[in-house]
Amino acid sequence: MDLFSRSWTALRAAVAALRDEDWERPSGCAGWLVRDLVCHLVIDAQDVLITLATPADTEPTVDADTYWRLVDPPTGEDPLDALIPRLAAAYGDPALLAFHLDDVGSAAGRAAERADRDARVGTRGEVLTVDAYLSAYVLEWTLHHLDLLAHLPAAAQIAEPPAETLAAARAALERIAGAPIPASFSDADALRVVTGRRPPTDAERAELGELAGRLPLVLG
Repeated sequence: MDLFSRSWTALRAAVAALRDEDWERPSGCAGWLVRDLVCHLVIDAQDVLITLATPADTEPTVDADTYWRLVDPPTGEDPLDALIPRLAAAYGDPALLAFHLDDVGSAAGRAAERADRDARVGTRGEVLTVDAYLSAYVLEWTLHHLDLLAHLPAAAQIAEPPAETLAAARAALERIAGAPIPASFSDADALRVVTGRRPPTDAERAELGELAGRLPLVLG
C-alpha cells in the first residue's frame, strides 16, 4: 500500500476508534476540538475528490513539497477556520460526522488508488502531478493523526500513525524547512515541534540551532 493510502487508512481508522467522550476533547490544532478536526478532514477528503477530477494540461508549477506554503500562524479570524467549529457542531451526533467522513473518505481513497499518477491536476491556482499531490497529503494526514491523539487519554488505545508515514512526513518537513531536524528528535516530536504543535524545550531549542528562530513553520 502506498504512503497516501497507508496514512489515510490509518487516520480514518483512528477516527472510527474514537469513544463518545473523545469528540469533545481538544485536538492538537489550537482552538479546535476533536470533532472540529474531523470536520476539517471531511473537507480535506472533498478537496481530494475535487482535485482528482480537475485535470490540467499545462506544465506542473509545484511538486509535493512546494505545494505547501509557509503561512502566518492562525489567529482565528480566517472565515474558513471560524466556520469549521460551527459546521462540526451542526452535526449534533458525532456518529453522523463519523459516518460522513467514512463515506466521503472512502470515496477519496478509492479515487486516489485508481488515479493515473502521471496525470496533471489543478488546485489552489497551481498545477502538479497526481503523484505529487497525493504525496503532499501524506504530511497532512500524518500531522492530523497526531493532532487527533494529542489530548486523548492513554486508555483510548488508538494507534499512532504508521512508522513509515511518520518518517516520510518528517523527511518532507525537512525539505520544506531547508534544514535537517536533529536525529535526537523522534519523528513524531520533530513534526509536533517544528509545526508548532508544542514548544521546544530549552535543550531542544539549543539542538535546533538556527531553525529554532524560524519556528513554528505553519503550512497552508
